[in-house]
Amino acid sequence: MENSSPSKKFKLRLKIGNKIFGGFLILIVLFAINAFIIFLTGNNIDRNVISSSEVVNPSKDAINELITVVQRTRMLATNWVYLQTNDEDKRALETIVRSEYPTTKQKIQKLMINWDADSLSADFKKDSSQTALINGAFTKFDNLIKETQERIMNKLTSFDSYEDPTLKFEASDFVELEIIPQSNDIIKILTKIKEKQERLTKASTAELSNSTKNLRFYTLLLGGGIIILGLLCAYLLVRNITIPINYIKDVVVKLGRGELVDDKKRVFSNDEIGEMAVATENLVNGLKATTTFAENIGNGKYDSEFTPLSDHDVLGNALLNMRANLARVAEEDKKRNWTTEGIAKFGEILRSNNSDVQKLCDEIIGNMVKYLKANQGALYIIDESMGDEELTMSMVSCYAWDKKKFINHKIHRGEGLAGQAWQEMDTIYITDVPQNYIRITSGLGDANPSSILIMPLKVNDQFYGVVEIASFSKMADYEIDFVRKVAESIASTVSTVKVNERTQKLLAESQQMTEEMRSQEEEMRQNMEELQATQEEMKRQEGEIIKAANDKVKAIQEESKRKEAALLGQLEDLKKRAN
Repeated sequence: MENSSPSKKFKLRLKIGNKIFGGFLILIVLFAINAFIIFLTGNNIDRNVISSSEVVNPSKDAINELITVVQRTRMLATNWVYLQTNDEDKRALETIVRSEYPTTKQKIQKLMINWDADSLSADFKKDSSQTALINGAFTKFDNLIKETQERIMNKLTSFDSYEDPTLKFEASDFVELEIIPQSNDIIKILTKIKEKQERLTKASTAELSNSTKNLRFYTLLLGGGIIILGLLCAYLLVRNITIPINYIKDVVVKLGRGELVDDKKRVFSNDEIGEMAVATENLVNGLKATTTFAENIGNGKYDSEFTPLSDHDVLGNALLNMRANLARVAEEDKKRNWTTEGIAKFGEILRSNNSDVQKLCDEIIGNMVKYLKANQGALYIIDESMGDEELTMSMVSCYAWDKKKFINHKIHRGEGLAGQAWQEMDTIYITDVPQNYIRITSGLGDANPSSILIMPLKVNDQFYGVVEIASFSKMADYEIDFVRKVAESIASTVSTVKVNERTQKLLAESQQMTEEMRSQEEEMRQNMEELQATQEEMKRQEGEIIKAANDKVKAIQEESKRKEAALLGQLEDLKKRAN
């Protein structure tokens, strides 16, 4: 079960998918950075390789070729002047002038275009005199070749020209004063350019080596970082996943054995597995509370507080329903036991006081008020019929009543609530008691009752009186039902007692008549002849009266026994239900 409130600090919630995605995203970013660095370093290496292969090394080779061309030109021009018959050197010089030099020059000029390109090193590009030097060398060498052609190659063409001292002297002088010094100057310029090209080659090689080292370093560094970060991410993911899962596993295993884990507080990650662990922890705590609640119910503590885990907590809601049902059953048992005990108690009172109506009514009304925890009570019995006079009902007993007000209190049918219950032959229960209807008096004063119960005493639709109970508290339905059951027994007992009283009265009258007849027997003998007919008639009447009285007494006794047996049967049934 997880709850949040506005007072709690906001906590970033990362799901398992987000964590895994974040870990792979970090690795992907590092791989991308590694690839980007490798790409940049590779481009640098490619640029250096291209620069070396297409510009620097070819430029160095072309300068070397140009130096060779200048040296050979100087040597061949010298041989042209001093070796008249060396035709091979002459053809070689002509080849240089005609094709080798222009080709080499064209090659160098093509390479010069890339000397300021981005692929060259910064040091080389800053040396802007290189182009000027090579152009100056070209200019000088072009002029030198042109003059060599004019002053040597075009003039010393035959045997006669070599024999001409002037031409020979001019040619020799040109070689000594022009060709050799200028070619040396050109070679110096080209040597300087060559040295710069060699430095550029070394710089390019060093830069290439440095780029290779950097590539190796960054590759190892980022590779190691990726491995370490990958292991760290894997460790954190495993830690965040396995610890809550192990906790959930332990809890589920113990729950499967019926055990409850300890209630030690734990901190879990704020993700799905963390939510599962928190829910499991809440489940364990809820089961502990449920177990305690179930134990309290088992011990009869039905007022124990318990809150279900949620509205859908099947077990918790079932326990609440069980508590309500058990409490209701316990309350019903309590009511049944109370009713059974009361019926048994009043049954004993009725059996013990079935010879005197007044004593019976006093015992009944006193115990009735006490057992119901009421405040006042009165019992009314139907008066004996006096000929044609209207039937009345008199209060024969009361408890905690203002007796002065109700001395010789008689009620006619339909008079007041008691008379209304007599007229309707039904129970009257009111909670809105009229003012001044009755006052409950105590040592602290008097007050109007909260409820009045008037229960008719009737058996087989035969009315014998009413029981009136007044209380400050309202009566429950089971209490009213109890009074109704007892009222039937009271009515039956009152009926039996009245029958017994009438029987006793008839027996007393019969005995009195017998004594009177015995006292007059002597006189009657003297007048036997005259009174024999009268005596026989009187004996016959006496026999009929006695027989009628005995038959009536037997009938009353049988009715009383039948009612008593019925009452005992009801008591037995109530006892069986209570058990």
